[in-house]
Amino acid sequence: MTDSPEPFADGRLLLHRGRVARLEITAPARRNAIGRDMWAAIPHICAAVAADEGVRAVVLCARPAADGPLFSAGADIAEFAEVYATPAAAAAYNATIRAALAALTDLPRPAIARIEGACIGGACALALACDLRMAAPSARFCLPPARLGLAYAPEDTARLVATIGPAAAKDLLFSARTVDAAEALAMGLVDRVMPAEALARDCAAYAETLAALSPASIRFAKAAVNAALLPPDPARAAALRAAYAACFAGPDLAEGRTAFLERRPPRF
Repeated sequence: MTDSPEPFADGRLLLHRGRVARLEITAPARRNAIGRDMWAAIPHICAAVAADEGVRAVVLCARPAADGPLFSAGADIAEFAEVYATPAAAAAYNATIRAALAALTDLPRPAIARIEGACIGGACALALACDLRMAAPSARFCLPPARLGLAYAPEDTARLVATIGPAAAKDLLFSARTVDAAEALAMGLVDRVMPAEALARDCAAYAETLAALSPASIRFAKAAVNAALLPPDPARAAALRAAYAACFAGPDLAEGRTAFLERRPPRF
């Protein structure tokens, strides 16, 4: 992990590069609310990670607040009067959020959300754009659009339904109720719950496990699973088939096969 994190959005997002990179939300005084400039920075961060072959996995996390663990209160409501002032402003703001979440979803590295404390609204969408979600017992989740007179975006709703199913998605969206870590685990909103004192360590250890495996295999697996959740598209299917074929002629297979025959761990 680099000792000099790269600041984005006036330092409210920090990218710590390394074999396992860490993207940290660092605005605890504002309950780690995600402002427009933070949404706008995420595609640039994802592009930087995608271009860095030294990064094998990414952990998304957040700085705790003074009063305890906190992931994020979601999109910054203090901005709503401005960003939703006109239909054109609303469309531009929503497009900025869509681009951020699409960049994270399509990032050609495994992304793991590490969640402690409140994960609300847009923060849930951010976590759902990651491949896996690991939580401490303090984690709690809420989708509040029904309290605010807003709508949850179709793309975010699709990710939610793909993760927890239609009935559970309707429950959370209709009721705007808060679920704790245990219920989130039961419904599949998070993948693992572990003690708070072990979360950072075990999440990093899992990411290191992924980092030691074939980048080509994991990159293809992520693309294939994501494609399976989308409507059929001939161009996407052709690209995926080409990527599949390329795996069999790539250096990772040669190293994996050699390592197996030599009875040693592969060095990808």
